[in-house]
Amino acid sequence: MLSTLNAAQYDAVTAPLGPVRVLAGAGSGKTRVLVARIAWLLETEQTTPHGILAVTFTNKAALEMRTRLESSLKRPLRNLWLGTFHSLCHRLLRLHHTDAKLDQNFQIMDSDDQLRLCKRLLRERGIDEKIVSPKALQSFIGGHKDEGRRASHIERRNNVAYDTMIELYAQYQAICDQSSLVDFSEILLRTLEMLRDNPALLKHYQERFQFVLVDEFQDTNSIQYAWLRMLSGKHQQIFVVGDDDQSIYGWRGARVENILNFDQDFPNSTTVRLEQNYRSTSTILDAANSVIEKNSERLPKKLWTDNSDDSQITQYSAMDAYEEAQFVVSKIKEATDNGIARKEQAILYRSNAQSRIFEEVLLRANIPYRIYGGLRFFDRAEIKDITSYLRLIVNHNDDISFERAITTPAKGIGAATIEKIRLEAMQVEVSLWDAMNNILESQSLAKRSHNALMNFKLLINELYDALDDVTLDQFIQDVITKVELEAHYKKEPMGRGEDRIENLNEFISASRQFVEDYNNEPNSPPLTSHGYLSEFLSQITLDSAANADTDNDDKIQLMTLHSSKGLEFDHVYLVGMDDGLFPSESSINDPARLEEERRLAYVGITRAKQLLTLTTAASRMIHGKTVYLSPSCFIRDIPLHLIKAQGQKVAISKPMTARGNHTNSTSTQDQSMNGFALGQLVSHPVFNEGVITNFEGVGDHARVTVNFKQAGSKTLVLAYAKLTII
Repeated sequence: MLSTLNAAQYDAVTAPLGPVRVLAGAGSGKTRVLVARIAWLLETEQTTPHGILAVTFTNKAALEMRTRLESSLKRPLRNLWLGTFHSLCHRLLRLHHTDAKLDQNFQIMDSDDQLRLCKRLLRERGIDEKIVSPKALQSFIGGHKDEGRRASHIERRNNVAYDTMIELYAQYQAICDQSSLVDFSEILLRTLEMLRDNPALLKHYQERFQFVLVDEFQDTNSIQYAWLRMLSGKHQQIFVVGDDDQSIYGWRGARVENILNFDQDFPNSTTVRLEQNYRSTSTILDAANSVIEKNSERLPKKLWTDNSDDSQITQYSAMDAYEEAQFVVSKIKEATDNGIARKEQAILYRSNAQSRIFEEVLLRANIPYRIYGGLRFFDRAEIKDITSYLRLIVNHNDDISFERAITTPAKGIGAATIEKIRLEAMQVEVSLWDAMNNILESQSLAKRSHNALMNFKLLINELYDALDDVTLDQFIQDVITKVELEAHYKKEPMGRGEDRIENLNEFISASRQFVEDYNNEPNSPPLTSHGYLSEFLSQITLDSAANADTDNDDKIQLMTLHSSKGLEFDHVYLVGMDDGLFPSESSINDPARLEEERRLAYVGITRAKQLLTLTTAASRMIHGKTVYLSPSCFIRDIPLHLIKAQGQKVAISKPMTARGNHTNSTSTQDQSMNGFALGQLVSHPVFNEGVITNFEGVGDHARVTVNFKQAGSKTLVLAYAKLTII
């Protein structure tokens, strides 16, 4: 095994006993080194399988390591403790449940079980979910457990919601202890506390596990690192492998400081750098090095390769997001014709919402694709939530949409009331909507339930009536606001709510694009607002059905940059490389967040083996409005000689609508249209007085944005807006 290693890998595997930090750059063979280190310790008889504890982050990685080891050594390793943090800690708790103050048959709660318990707590304590939501409480408890804090350790802030969550955390834990339940975060915290509070038990495991080895060390959080330090405290034989440049999970508690400061926590440690890459071309690695070296909080390393392929990176500047997607699909066809399998080509993007346009263009080109680690755009829960409202508005007798809309978000309409509606519908043989009306007319519900149900009915009817007055995209925005979907998702922890809101905004953009495409089709019959909505919903259904999964595995891979970590592809298309999108606008002015975004760019670039394409767009639809962006600072970090630029440099000639100063635009458009002008005071038959703030489009399809005094900002089709100048 040693004879197959390069010099740096050999030095890592045979490093002197004591603390060892291996900085393993992307594609440098870290798993190979970790497996070889364990084999070396065993084959040189420095320990037995009984004396090794090896920790990784996924069951898949643990299985791969064990399989490689047993294959290399040609013997089973039953006494070797190798697994994830959670599986190893769970094993300890089972073995020592009495010391852990747990029942012998304690059970593990999954995330859904935990959320249900949080909901029960709030309901039993009579706490309004507007003060503390179940998901916020779940996130609060998990976050503090990951930092090793019990409720008694948390300082109050004289903030009602925050202090209430501290009390609820204590009550939550009391219920768990009484019921002998543990959640995922509790598994780690309870194990740490058990070892800390039982010196004899800690001594036993410190003496047993003479060697502790850790994979993906840059992804450890506070409680995981504390557990590792405690177990390795006696022998100091801890061997960690990781890459600070690939630390991209700060938002879920990972602390890059653990690997950066390893030599301070273990003063006599050895550091070995693995810099030879076996995956990518020299051009791709030079680009990755140029991007990541701009980070100040990192340990110096520079990837290199013997693969001297000097093919340049393609950078395409598109006019808009649709042209960007069309270009990428044309490159996919070209690469496929040149023998690169579809499954070896990946489109990587910063957020899930960006997949929608690529899905549409791939579908039209009849190219099969797969969303890695997620759902297709129109199959996502938040998209199904908004479409359930839209379908119910169009067709009150749509029972499936009725059941989804009436429960999401919660409206004070309980399961008993819904069951009563179902029973009425079945007995009278009518739709759920008609059954609801029957029950309301009968006055058979308690006052609170009756009022909640009446409010739901009035809301749907009000939205139906409002459809005639605004454009489709504006209408959908109004629906999202009035049914409080955005507020509902904002309560979700770990950034999931932000992702859902981004997807809703992309859905608004999709509706606007649909109307434009429909109107540009020759011989398209004119439609009312209700007609546009019905056609749009039909198109969604048809597209989803047309792209149902088949058994064909040769598909283009679509995924977020976070999902791509650990994977590799012959050709990578890194899309949406615009300031304000990647890096995000909120990260641009935050040095710590910008450094993590840059690490994410580094991860994306180093997924490519042979070819890398970077794309930007001069304009994009965000929140249903056209915004103008400049190429990402990460592209500007790459030396020009590595890049082959394609596409045209575009001078934007429309007024700015968003994104502040992140633009290369030059506003030269005549700021008037059909007799109307920016800043002009106008009147509308429904919304009354307002001021024109923007124009978009030309001719019969031109739109005007008006900020009304009472109704707020609305985007209207100018030809049908019935505006008069005041």
